[in-house]
Amino acid sequence: MANLSIRIDFDPEHRLGPGKIQLLEQIASLGSIAASGRALGMSYRRAWELIDELNSIFGEPVVIPRSGGKKGGGAALTPLGLTIISRYRAIERAAMSAAESHVAALDAEINGRSKRQKRA
Repeated sequence: MANLSIRIDFDPEHRLGPGKIQLLEQIASLGSIAASGRALGMSYRRAWELIDELNSIFGEPVVIPRSGGKKGGGAALTPLGLTIISRYRAIERAAMSAAESHVAALDAEINGRSKRQKRA
């Protein structure tokens, strides 16, 4: 089944999309920017660039570093970071609900074409 992907363009240089949301979700889950970047196949530097972009878009931090201990430091989402995930996922669900029949129809066209091509 096809999926709907949402990207919100606040202006030409400020965007929020699935990659940044996945990064925030990984940080919430793993408690580490480095581990989250690795889990998503990106460098620590790239992960920080995306976090900095989010901080710039929203005007305050979305991730805060945690002081190191025996196992080193980590990171956690701020309340704003958690809110961004929640609102984005709500937008995504609403959009998919509204577009579900159209996405399914497009998916059926693709699957129907594949079946027709296999028979030919």
